[in-house]
Amino acid sequence: MSTLNARIMKITGMFGGLQVTNIACSIVRAKLVALWIGTAGIGLFGILNSALEMIFALSQLGIRQSAVADIASARPSQLPKLGCTVRRWSIILGIAGALFTLLCSGWLSRLSFGHSGYAPAFAWLSITVLLSAVNNGEGAIFQGLQQFRKLAVCSMLGAVGGLAVSVPMFYFWGIDSIVPSIIAYTVVTWVALGVYRQRIPRPEEPVSLKQTFEIGRRFLTLGLYMTVTAVVTNAISYAFMAYLNHVDDLGATGCYNAGFTIINRYAGLVFTAISMEYFPRLAAVAHSRRRTSAFVINQLWLSLTVIVPVATLFIAVSPWVVRLLYSNDFSVILPFVIWAMPGTVLRAISWCMSFVILARSDGRTFLLTELLSGVISIALNILGYHYMGFTGLGYAYFGWYAAYTLIVAIPYFRSYRLHLSRNIALFMLYCLAMSAAAAWIALTVAPLAAIPFAAVASAISIVMLRRRLKA
Repeated sequence: MSTLNARIMKITGMFGGLQVTNIACSIVRAKLVALWIGTAGIGLFGILNSALEMIFALSQLGIRQSAVADIASARPSQLPKLGCTVRRWSIILGIAGALFTLLCSGWLSRLSFGHSGYAPAFAWLSITVLLSAVNNGEGAIFQGLQQFRKLAVCSMLGAVGGLAVSVPMFYFWGIDSIVPSIIAYTVVTWVALGVYRQRIPRPEEPVSLKQTFEIGRRFLTLGLYMTVTAVVTNAISYAFMAYLNHVDDLGATGCYNAGFTIINRYAGLVFTAISMEYFPRLAAVAHSRRRTSAFVINQLWLSLTVIVPVATLFIAVSPWVVRLLYSNDFSVILPFVIWAMPGTVLRAISWCMSFVILARSDGRTFLLTELLSGVISIALNILGYHYMGFTGLGYAYFGWYAAYTLIVAIPYFRSYRLHLSRNIALFMLYCLAMSAAAAWIALTVAPLAAIPFAAVASAISIVMLRRRLKA
């Protein structure tokens, strides 16, 4: 297990570095938009990206995740036809999604903004839908074949190149640069993936259209469940953004989007880094209850030892983080960010267990758990914001992942008959208590007063991590 953990941490470090690069690019982009365009620019980014995510979820049939499991568990003789099938379906789904975006651009504009003024923007964004589908297909092949270094390089080039192209747009075009900058990022990523395209041997015989459907049926079936799930959950997120824009204004929407980005992207970089290696590894052993339980428990140890110091440190320095990433105008989101940090601990716990559902290709269970999670999320968000503003959104985030942990625990323990050890259960409680205490002290005393918790959490995590690497 020590060799495996060393490999996991190496890959995590590589993608962690990639995430730091992405974060640095995002910081610069968000800072420039906040300074040169203002909260309206951040709000427009949020609404357009929410709409795009909903379209991606509808048009791409979850191919980015569903194909990874098939590629990771495939025999070498199956890879040529499987790789060809994944690429074909990526193009087919991309064209379908682009046509939908183009033809429905007026409706999307009215749905998002109450008028058709942004119809041309959505029409141009159809390019992003097409290229993103192709990018997802190549990314699935990289991840399934565990070509993590190439995937990391392509992602880094996309982030850096997209930013380089976007900066002069922000300066000269102002709010009119939002749509071109979104397209630029996708185009640069597509070029990078084309340069580093994974070479898979050609099939001995051409893959017919009938075979394309037959081979793709397994991951497309799971992908269909994932699509329904993602469409509804993204629609729920989109609906809350629209609700917030309706009851408040575009500035409040921008602030919420900024806070959610800090929580899910910046503080959540650990999840992205580890999931790249965890999912294909889990899919390869999903047939064995004993090995699956062992991998989940081991992943919980590693994930929590990393996320708890990150969460407590974020709590302590949250005022400076918000000012660095955005500006003083966004200080209203501090209670939201601080109370959401303990929720990231619950997110790590639920995340490690929920990947088992995907690894087993259990589409129905995935659909039910995610839909229930989405309903709870928007209900808590609306109630929290209505009664307590951004502080209520922090409580809602924490409550959301507490509920989600219980939701995914039901199939994990009852349906799959997997287990968690007593030691990891106690460690989970310790991590939750440390992060919650740090958040409470930060809001009742001062954020810097949470520094001792961050120091203790970091010291314990270092000791725990060293033991796991030697075990």
